[in-house]
Amino acid sequence: MKVIVTVVEKITSEAHLDIPDGVDEFAIRQHITDLYNSGKMLTDLNIFQVEFQSISARIIPNQSNTNFISAQFLES
Repeated sequence: MKVIVTVVEKITSEAHLDIPDGVDEFAIRQHITDLYNSGKMLTDLNIFQVEFQSISARIIPNQSNTNFISAQFLES
């Protein structure tokens, strides 16, 4: 029997960045976007919170029979 499990999580990360004083909001957004897109921010991101959203499993006992089970948790 083969089981394929899919877990969906919402991950909240935070990064502490140094941005020069006196920079306007557009420049701050652009600086953050540039850091993220260049991959330089990835090493600075720390996982702050993980929220479980759903898990599902597909049971494959053989090629002709497929069962599917799932559980989903929604934020209230």
